[in-house]
Amino acid sequence: MKKPNYLFVILACAGAICGCADDALVNTELPTKSSNGSDSSDPNSQRVTVAFVTNQIADFWRIAEVGANDAGQQFNADVRVVMPPEATAVVQKQKVEDLLTAGVEGVAISPLDADNQVDWLDSIAERVPMITHDSDAPGSQRLMYIGMDNYVGGRMCGELVKEAVPDGGKVVIAIGRLEQDNSKYRRQGVIDELLDRDRDTAYYLDQPGSWDPPNEELVGDQYTIITTLTDQGKPEVALAKAEDALNTWPDIKAMVGLFGYNPPALYQALKKGDQLGKIAMIGFDEDAITLQAIKDGHCIGTVVQNPYEYGFQSVQVLAELIRGNSDIIPDSKYVDIPPRKITADNVDEFWEDLRARTGQ
Repeated sequence: MKKPNYLFVILACAGAICGCADDALVNTELPTKSSNGSDSSDPNSQRVTVAFVTNQIADFWRIAEVGANDAGQQFNADVRVVMPPEATAVVQKQKVEDLLTAGVEGVAISPLDADNQVDWLDSIAERVPMITHDSDAPGSQRLMYIGMDNYVGGRMCGELVKEAVPDGGKVVIAIGRLEQDNSKYRRQGVIDELLDRDRDTAYYLDQPGSWDPPNEELVGDQYTIITTLTDQGKPEVALAKAEDALNTWPDIKAMVGLFGYNPPALYQALKKGDQLGKIAMIGFDEDAITLQAIKDGHCIGTVVQNPYEYGFQSVQVLAELIRGNSDIIPDSKYVDIPPRKITADNVDEFWEDLRARTGQ
């Protein structure tokens, strides 16, 4: 499977909403002008029906749902947001097939297992415009990908580990599953940063066997990644495995949670084991428990995506494509929505903006 050559699309920030890009949610925007010069937000435009499909139920996706529904109102689209109740490819496939049977005209999906879903994804692309968001499937016939460079996000997490424990030590990584494209890159970014490897995303394009195995100790000059805990999208499993790790390796210096529910699971395990503030915690995404832990000094920081924009821009793109405007697709077939670090310095402003945009 080949990853697309990431030529980042520089997108404008909406200053009235976002303020400084370093301290608030980035509001990146795609062009809204259709191929015939009309405004796609015109209420007289063709009304369309689109589907925004996630990989499971999670608070992260609730934020994306708000963005998708906002875009539906702006771009004259009926939006079906579907969150599979189980994080499995089988359930995800059934949900999408139901949507297609019901007559949706375009699909935006976060694939659960890109390598093994290619044929199925291609079958969707033969029927309706299909794009990916959050996690890509570059080997498929998807029209474009909306999301962040997960390898870059992973390296940013690694930088937070270095900030939290500058003298080095043993590190545990926790993540949902490694079948997803975003998971593999995110985890590898953390590892490469901690082991001081001079790599970038392009390294993986033509290099087979570039992924470090999840269950082997990875030893660097200062940091050792003991193991990678996977939970298949189940928060209760994530908590149990975090507790087991604390018992198995009492000399852990840092724990990194790379899916939105992982940092809260780590927090609960550390609190139960009386290790808050003693073992560094590094997060991903913007769960309320994670943000509060940053405010309370129990988490050094988190790397956030922008799920609101994933939802908003996915619906916008699909609406344009259904109306015949293929110019909405950039030459790179990739819209980069960059990740950012949230720490004690900017957590209050970030959280306030998040609440304002989502009403949560």
